[in-house]
Amino acid sequence: MESETDEMRECLIGCLRPRLKELIVVDRVLDLIDFIENEQKERIRQKARNDGDISAADYLINAVVQKPHTPGWFTAFVDALNNGGCNFAADYMQLNLPTPEAEAENENCVRLIHLLIPSLADMATETVCAHCFSERLLTEDERDRITAEIVNRGRRSGARELLRRIIKCPPGWYSTFLQVLKDTEHHVLYNELTGNEGIQTKFSLLKTTANTVTTNFLTLVYVLSDLYAGNELPSNSEPSQPGGMDGSALEVARSPEKEITLRDYQMEVAGPALEGKNIIVCLPTGSGKTRVAVYITKEHLDRRKAEGKPRKVIVLVNKVPLVEQHYSAEFLPFLKNKYKVERVSGDSQLKISFTEIVKKNDIIICTAQILENYLERANSGEDEGVNLSDLTLIIIDECHHTQKGGVYNHIMMRYLKQKHKNKRLVKEQKEPVPLPQILGLTASPGVGGATKMEKAEEHILRICANLDASRIMTRRQEEFKKEQRKIVVSVEDRREDPFGDVIKKIMTAIHNHAELTPTCDLGSQNYEQWVVQKERQAAKDENQKVRVCAEHLRQYSESLNLCNTIRMQDAFSFLNKYYEEEMKKKTAPEEEHKIQITDTERFLFNLFKDNKKELETLAKNPEYENDSLSKLRTKILHEFSSRDEARGIVFIKTRRSAIALNQWIQENSKFADIGVKSAYVIGGGDQSVVKPMTSAEQKDVLKKFGNGQVNLLIATTVAEEGLDIPACNFVIRYGLVTNEIAMIQAQGRGRAEDSSYTLVEVKNSGVAEKECVNEYRKNMMNKAIQKIKSLNQAAYEKRITEFQIQAIMEEKVRMTKKKQKDIKNESPSNVKFSCRSCSEPICTGDDIQIIENMHRVNVTPQFRKLYIQRENTTLQERLLDYETNGFIACKNCGQRWGSMMMYKGIECPCLDVKNFVVNLNGKKISKCTKWNEVPIKFSAFDYAEHAINMTMSDNSDDDETM
Repeated sequence: MESETDEMRECLIGCLRPRLKELIVVDRVLDLIDFIENEQKERIRQKARNDGDISAADYLINAVVQKPHTPGWFTAFVDALNNGGCNFAADYMQLNLPTPEAEAENENCVRLIHLLIPSLADMATETVCAHCFSERLLTEDERDRITAEIVNRGRRSGARELLRRIIKCPPGWYSTFLQVLKDTEHHVLYNELTGNEGIQTKFSLLKTTANTVTTNFLTLVYVLSDLYAGNELPSNSEPSQPGGMDGSALEVARSPEKEITLRDYQMEVAGPALEGKNIIVCLPTGSGKTRVAVYITKEHLDRRKAEGKPRKVIVLVNKVPLVEQHYSAEFLPFLKNKYKVERVSGDSQLKISFTEIVKKNDIIICTAQILENYLERANSGEDEGVNLSDLTLIIIDECHHTQKGGVYNHIMMRYLKQKHKNKRLVKEQKEPVPLPQILGLTASPGVGGATKMEKAEEHILRICANLDASRIMTRRQEEFKKEQRKIVVSVEDRREDPFGDVIKKIMTAIHNHAELTPTCDLGSQNYEQWVVQKERQAAKDENQKVRVCAEHLRQYSESLNLCNTIRMQDAFSFLNKYYEEEMKKKTAPEEEHKIQITDTERFLFNLFKDNKKELETLAKNPEYENDSLSKLRTKILHEFSSRDEARGIVFIKTRRSAIALNQWIQENSKFADIGVKSAYVIGGGDQSVVKPMTSAEQKDVLKKFGNGQVNLLIATTVAEEGLDIPACNFVIRYGLVTNEIAMIQAQGRGRAEDSSYTLVEVKNSGVAEKECVNEYRKNMMNKAIQKIKSLNQAAYEKRITEFQIQAIMEEKVRMTKKKQKDIKNESPSNVKFSCRSCSEPICTGDDIQIIENMHRVNVTPQFRKLYIQRENTTLQERLLDYETNGFIACKNCGQRWGSMMMYKGIECPCLDVKNFVVNLNGKKISKCTKWNEVPIKFSAFDYAEHAINMTMSDNSDDDETM
């Protein structure tokens, strides 16, 4: 059991951790600590090489406080700090604390050096290094490292390394460094640090902030030292993991605003953007694209502020969780003291309009659709809109999505049109409309399905054109991190698959009943597409026999997938639940009403019932489980047993299989024995029959994964792009391979050192073959980017301009067609709706009204007689003027039609068009899944009129009962 003294030392380290991370020079200290294993030391060294001292120091502290403790661990750590030249850090550990004034003064000096790094990097580094060594600001080892840095990467890189080292010295280093600059005749730099009026003003501002922060920090430490005074604590003290203290204490210890420090390659790719040019930053996942964007944002705002120009930065993301991630992990920590930062998404509870948020803040992080909506408002002449001219910098995250049909492209098409209008205005000697600078961020632009280099280049150039990028910036090839260990796990087909054989026997019986002849393997992706096509055509033809058989075949196909991917019992549970739900549909809430069951439905119900017992028995026999699952089990057990702190992601194809796989892991005691704590994260859209995850639920799971409460994440593709999961050290794609962009993104989730990337084959998935194609495309993409970068600027700009003009012309043609399609001159009475299941006529377009330009409802008394209402506990409450309250279904056949909305106290049956067959002027539309595909303008819902009619109806009912 841990001693009380050790607990107190860990508590102190928890408090000191933010300061220790800044003061420890890892390569000085690491070899002097004998209780850390060599393998772990190597990982920490690698972390220092890749991510710098602060990140590596965090890993070092974790290793020091790792339990069980070695006797004398704390004293050994303090000795290592002293002997490694990190005396200032050792002083903190022994509670030899500076006064708040001295600490604040030192903090000012560190911040000032960070502020002036661009100027100080021009020093004669060799000379300054020699003098710093003679003044004992540098150790001999540090001097040699800086000299090597100068030889390998140049004087400026060496200067940055020198500055990073000296700011970790005990207080007093600053005046010594000033004297070194003076002695080495760096008079301009000396004056800039001591005599420049602008710098002195900044220094005063830094001093005011630092005094407050360090006083708070040291107050906390002094309180702790008083607590320790009555205990037998040696004259040293030590750090713990962040969980060792509560969040508020760590928050007090944390500096109010982080300093932005870019690595050399990051500064290089940021270069053109710092000059105000539009660029795409293409860096591998985990290389700090967002940090580059934060730095560019700061420099952009600083420059325009100094020039007295308007400034407004908007950061666009394509997923709701990324809004909070960029806000809390990147932009706010680095910019909160100087600029107003706000975030907006569908989850935001802000009570003011987006237009007001844009006016009142310097940096706005939001989903792209929100900006597009408000650009459209401004375009249509509404007061509550936003113009591109209101913005000075737009940052587009995951910018490879800037392609036809995407919301990013809609925004950029407005930009390109105005850019080319501006050229005309300039020719006419008129004032052009100001446009924002554009910064695109991506890990992989992809090749767009290209099979030839020429087409791959064209795909990437079109993205550059859509973003009006003057250049695409990448890290030099030789600087890329080494490739992850990639493993492909092939599986053997089942020798026997009696469960699958029974499913296929049932499917064959259904084929015979419906006179269907499939042309592909049962359970394959091609089969599923074939079944969907048959269902749509049958609905259009009102062939209910084929339509309902196709619907049931889809479920059996899904059960085959589950059987091949997870367990047979998961496949059986899925089918059993489906048939239970189908039977419920055929049971009316009121006993006096009977819902129709057709001969085909009765045949399907009996077919499952006749085979249910056999399926249930087979599902319980582990002898016939699929080899994929056993290979996955072996891989997960290996990862967790061979790593100190394993944390991984398993990517899987469907929501249902993600939930089932997570359940399998949680029920398997072998996983629990080695510390596996799993959770699943799936998408938030409600197009699937599986209950979607709300963004709050997604955020909660990802937060737990980030802090270690969950160490194995089972995810659909929702977690592939953008989400910051730095601690992940293995990635498994389980029977899921899409395109080369998804492959690169998924590989990038494994960011920790020595991470692995594994493909596990699943029957009918074609994983290995698809992955080979993706590797080929990835290599083609890298070559295409290099070819584009080698183009001279004139040739590049010529091609970009051609693509832009082509895009504008295509957009005009598209908009013309859209206007023709959107001209909804058709009378609502010309469209008729019938039940998709039983083909009974339901209503016409005259009966449908629209609420908030979104929800189509039918509140007529005639319609009320046609449906039954059922409870649905999975429907989520919406934070608007309405909420869902169960669903409505056909009284004749039980087919679900939509949901019952409660809108401002009135029940409104809300229809989902995919549950109906749409007939327009006698022509049936079989593939109608969204309301905007119906070319009819429905009348707006008149709340007041309907409320009055309801009141009058209620009064007449009262009169009749009197």
